[in-house]
Amino acid sequence: MKFEQYNIAPEIKRSLEELGFKRPTDIQFRAIPSILKGDDVLAIAQTGTGKTAAFAIPIIHQLLQRQRKGPKEVKCLVMVPTRELSMQISEVFEKLCKYTRLSVLGLFGGVDQDPQINKLDKGVDILVATPGRMFDLINQKYIDIRSCEILVLDEADLMLDLGFIKDIQDVIRFLPRKHQTLFFSATIDKEIKDLAYSLVRNPIRIQISPKDPVSKNINHSVAFIGMDDKRFFLERLVKELPEARILVFVRTKVRAERVHNAMKRVDIDSIMMHGGMEQDDRLNVLNDFKKGNAVKMLITTDVSARGIDIPNVDYVVNYDLPEEPENYVHRVGRTGRGVQKGHAVSFCAPEEKPLLDAIEKYMDKKVTVMKVDKADYFETVQLTEDIPNDNWRLLLEEEEKAKKNEKRKKK
Repeated sequence: MKFEQYNIAPEIKRSLEELGFKRPTDIQFRAIPSILKGDDVLAIAQTGTGKTAAFAIPIIHQLLQRQRKGPKEVKCLVMVPTRELSMQISEVFEKLCKYTRLSVLGLFGGVDQDPQINKLDKGVDILVATPGRMFDLINQKYIDIRSCEILVLDEADLMLDLGFIKDIQDVIRFLPRKHQTLFFSATIDKEIKDLAYSLVRNPIRIQISPKDPVSKNINHSVAFIGMDDKRFFLERLVKELPEARILVFVRTKVRAERVHNAMKRVDIDSIMMHGGMEQDDRLNVLNDFKKGNAVKMLITTDVSARGIDIPNVDYVVNYDLPEEPENYVHRVGRTGRGVQKGHAVSFCAPEEKPLLDAIEKYMDKKVTVMKVDKADYFETVQLTEDIPNDNWRLLLEEEEKAKKNEKRKKK
């Protein structure tokens, strides 16, 4: 079934055609009819399968059929856990609303509130908000959600897992008794599911590929590499794939800075993003990478793992394995999106082996091991243009010389 055959507003179909959306993905095919009927929905689907459009398309259609908003009113509230998601989802809504009268606002902290207030004063059809800034402006009486008809919790597991349950419950107290609630997430466990069911009325549950939480378009591989040697193998990967767009995940902002500096020392251009940066700087970095400018490698912490839609990422590199196995799913979901093929490469130090075991258990499958023999390993380290500030390379050289001497003696 094609989008042109759906019973949705022609303005939406026009936007979908411009965006190149012809047929719905599995999650869109299953979720859109239920949402159009007004059902509450709990949807679980792999990252990269089009969850945002799955709720945005029917929401826009419904709002076009209803009474227009008044001053300070919000007709649909989309709650998200991060600023980056607020920006991304509001951008999707804006593209789909291009030929409609509906207004969209991404609301988050870390920026001046006055432009947001100016738009809220006129009323907003679709508000995509993080809890902090939203409650701040509700308390200042700049937002009225008492006539809100649709509540969406995106990345619902993270929203609830991060302790936003009270914020969600507070929001529901503001909403009219009769409203539609939609939960969307890539992963969800029993505890989170129970919380979700406590907030909705007889929801339609939709689960896509529950036995495989990651896209089938992604090839997974892992190389066992010492923690201090990872930068040399990243250097090698980048130089072997000069045209590839690579997204590198590290565990902390300090690690991000170290890897970024290590790449700079070997004349490899990269950009960096982490939660310790100013919001405007993070936005600029993300936009530069999205636009596919000259720099083809972004080094980031898990601030970019959840739901961020970065087009045409060829490789996701887990420079550090995530401590939570579900974060592996969200990380690698930045590649292999839609019908595109993607690659996920992980560097696993000996001390990270338990994390790899947890990831494989979570995915219920083994990750293919890239075998690096000692000679190849030594060559990778030996040929690097980086100059380490420790003695580990000398030790490797001495070990190699000792092996050669031993061979000569045997001859």
